[in-house]
Amino acid sequence: MSAAVGPTKDISIRVAQPFDRHQLAALSEALWPESRAEEHLTHVAPILDRRDDSQLPVVFLVADAGNSQLVGFLETGLRSHADGCDSSHAVGYVEGWYVVEHFRGKGIGKRLMAAAEDWARQQGCAEMASDALIGNQGSQFAHEALGYKEVDRCVHYRKAL
Repeated sequence: MSAAVGPTKDISIRVAQPFDRHQLAALSEALWPESRAEEHLTHVAPILDRRDDSQLPVVFLVADAGNSQLVGFLETGLRSHADGCDSSHAVGYVEGWYVVEHFRGKGIGKRLMAAAEDWARQQGCAEMASDALIGNQGSQFAHEALGYKEVDRCVHYRKAL
């Protein structure tokens, strides 16, 4: 993706459309490099085509720098529960949040998060939750700057059998 775009005020936040699938898969690979864009496409495409079989709604919000050039995304959905939240109601949950490095620190991530929070409110949610890897201090600082409070820390284990 080219970084030659106009000022960040010209960047629009919108719901991703089917024509965004390949750029969204590439941005997903940038966030989660352990999987290739082609693998991410198998997750992204059914959601964009509105044929996702999951029980709870999910949406991709994108930061469009013009000419459909995406410079960030936020995947959000509903979960039946989340750590630190009222378990009697569904909660909005940030599944993934990414802004291209050149565009960070310009308020784009904040605008994506605000759009996700608005979407969750429209779904009847009173809370929004998210997570960040324990070593990802940039994400932790970004969440805290937007008013998110840490509610738990966890170390995951595995053992091959």
